[in-house]
Amino acid sequence: MTTSREIRLKSRPEGMPVADNFELAETTLPTPAEGELLVKNLYMSVDPYMRGRMMDRKSYLPPFQIGHPLEGGSVGEVVESKNDRFKPGDIVLNMLGWREYFVSNGKGLTRIDPDNAPTQAFLGTLGMTGLTAYSGLLEVGKPSEGETVFVSAASGAVGAIVSQIAKIKGCFVVGSAGSDEKVAWLKEEAGVDEAFNYKTADNLFKTIAQLCPDGIDVYFENVGGKHLEAALEFMNPQGRLVMCGMISQYNATTPPTGPSNLGHVVAKQLTMQGFLVGNYFDKMPQFQADMGKWIAEGRIKWKETILEGIDKAPEAFMGLFSGNNFGKMIVKL
Repeated sequence: MTTSREIRLKSRPEGMPVADNFELAETTLPTPAEGELLVKNLYMSVDPYMRGRMMDRKSYLPPFQIGHPLEGGSVGEVVESKNDRFKPGDIVLNMLGWREYFVSNGKGLTRIDPDNAPTQAFLGTLGMTGLTAYSGLLEVGKPSEGETVFVSAASGAVGAIVSQIAKIKGCFVVGSAGSDEKVAWLKEEAGVDEAFNYKTADNLFKTIAQLCPDGIDVYFENVGGKHLEAALEFMNPQGRLVMCGMISQYNATTPPTGPSNLGHVVAKQLTMQGFLVGNYFDKMPQFQADMGKWIAEGRIKWKETILEGIDKAPEAFMGLFSGNNFGKMIVKL
């Protein structure tokens, strides 16, 4: 028998999530039966999309249930196995984060090679986060050399990778971020052409007009709200808006006001497309090949914010909505 701690959804958040919406519980796991294995999670990911699953509504993923452990990307080590496909010591990706241990029949587990990169990188740059950036930009945005790409939340886990891939593809890249430190990293480390602190910018519209003198050809949306409205204003004809996320609206308690200038979509013949990374799993081999090459060449860099202990998971999650993370937010278990 193995004792494990896990984070459960205690109540559904109304507006911004608070600590009382979560509870830390202890459970006892059975010894693996024939065909099963015991996994100890090493790192877990916290991601903004999880906020939607805390609502009791129909969506592309089922909602989390009150009193049940939350779920999310995690990387763990097999500590005991009665499954021929896995052996003790194997490192596996899984979607059973928010808990220290779990018993599995092996379904949904993917073995990874920790010698290729730091283990936690498979939750970010080399995992779903990286694939989200790669597929969203290249398959939906379809940037061409010389075009201008504007990325909101450009220092975030997805935005940072989008920005650097756009540079690799020969684009002029402009990014927004929430602090001067993040802006400096984007320009000095990630290599974007221009970046600005949207929290201190006097006027978002004037700032974008100044930094994107040739207009915007591809806008990668992570924020929503005023960012979307400003991007629409400066989109070039036949521009593409890649709708990845709208974190500014995830905790809204009333329906947000739509962009006042949405008519530009018609007048400028814009393409505005949302996407889900799950529709691009077939791109994983090419993504891993390209990303591995770019990392080896020093053309892709990333930041991580790591909190330690399963009890820190709610804090890490809540921190996503106040910009406490720099790059990928991860909990070390």
